[in-house]
Amino acid sequence: MNKTSSAAVAPLNGRRSARPVGPRDSTSYRVFTAFNTAFLIVVCLATLYPFITVLAQSFSSSGAIKAGLVNVLPVGFNVDTYLAVAQNEMFWINYRNTVVYTVLGTAIAMALTTTYAFVISKHHLRGRNILIGVAVFTMFFNGGIIPNYVLISSLGLKNSMWAVILPGAMSVFNLLVMKSFFENLPRELEEAAQIDGLGWFGIFVRIVLPLSKPVIATMTLFYAVAYWNDWFAAFLYLDEREKFPVTLFLRNLIAGASTTASEGAAATGVASEAISANIQAVTMILTLLPILLVYPFVQRYFVSGVMLGSVKG
Repeated sequence: MNKTSSAAVAPLNGRRSARPVGPRDSTSYRVFTAFNTAFLIVVCLATLYPFITVLAQSFSSSGAIKAGLVNVLPVGFNVDTYLAVAQNEMFWINYRNTVVYTVLGTAIAMALTTTYAFVISKHHLRGRNILIGVAVFTMFFNGGIIPNYVLISSLGLKNSMWAVILPGAMSVFNLLVMKSFFENLPRELEEAAQIDGLGWFGIFVRIVLPLSKPVIATMTLFYAVAYWNDWFAAFLYLDEREKFPVTLFLRNLIAGASTTASEGAAATGVASEAISANIQAVTMILTLLPILLVYPFVQRYFVSGVMLGSVKG
């Protein structure tokens, strides 16, 4: 009896002591992890390199930049250009315009996108396919620059902030992603809210929007970045420099159409050559700074917001 028991237990003990090899312990998995890590590090460095170079140029001297000595560290530390730009009134006027255009445009765009997406997410709605078709049609066909310019002018929007805000007030891609997200929400919640006496507007405000924070945060950032970086609409429709966004100010600097260098030189007493060599880098850094500060707070919503809205369950 004891021999049989020990003979039966021995293989069992042997099996317990031998741990099965899982996929994470295999050599191929470890090689893949190491290669994937190294590849992503290279991609991150390649992505950060241009920004780090521009940041280093913004603090470098004119001679070092012209000689090509600036790489990832400043050469000949210099803050004169930052002082020159800080004292340039037009830069801050355009900066304020960009903030206004971005905040107001994003608010309007989100209001239109969320309400439109909620409506077309209801399969029982009559004419739903027509509404979806009208939206999708605009993804493939556009009137072009001249018809759009004529339309904006005929509506009396030229040389006003609405010419910058309204044409981009709805992205069809964002609309379709949000529509898919709304379709994946549990219908039982809406039915329970209807039993409690809520109408469709109440359901939308009190049930749907609170449950849609990830996709709303993602789309808000998409719209905000688009408005913040846009300069072409202002280039077409705005005539007064006082109404330009800061991105158009930067575009004019790069194109050589701005006199900021000489204005900054007069303000700080620094030679125009010393300022013009890195004024573009300084303006780029000041323009990018708000987006870089906001992004970390909403980055965690990206994967959940876009993936939940793009996969139909």
